[in-house]
Amino acid sequence: MTRPGTALGAAMALAAALVLGGCSSSATHDGGSGTEAGSAPRLKVADAYMPQPVGDTAGGFLTVTNTGGGADRLVGVSSPLSDDVEIHETKDQRMREVESFDIPAGGELHLERGGSHLMFMEIKKQPKQGEKVAVELRFEKSGPIRIELPVEAPTHNPASGHTAHGSAHH
Repeated sequence: MTRPGTALGAAMALAAALVLGGCSSSATHDGGSGTEAGSAPRLKVADAYMPQPVGDTAGGFLTVTNTGGGADRLVGVSSPLSDDVEIHETKDQRMREVESFDIPAGGELHLERGGSHLMFMEIKKQPKQGEKVAVELRFEKSGPIRIELPVEAPTHNPASGHTAHGSAHH
């Protein structure tokens, strides 16, 4: 007899292993912890990337989609690349650190150039284009999601004409 929590835990461990071991920058997490599935967040991360850094800081960009019936919040980020990964928003052309970002039920959180983003402070090394940077995203309700940010050219900006590329094509 298997317990539902054990099966979910095993499925999540397998999903995390596939994400970290594969070439995709996409991951999912069902925020349910025994609660009714319709009210739990269900998060998926896609379109993640990091432009190749040119100094001692780096930016991270991605989209978190919540297909569940409950809202969640991105509350923290960690990475071996930096001991200090901050969550930043840009408003009125001014960047500032924030405590969290809302991810509404049935909605998306876009972290993109010129807007809200991840900021890796005092990076420990200079990742080069073609490499990947491990990142763990932490949420208020859902379990952590581990992803790898592919390092792209310093000027990479998918919003400037990219329409068909998804995380499965990396």
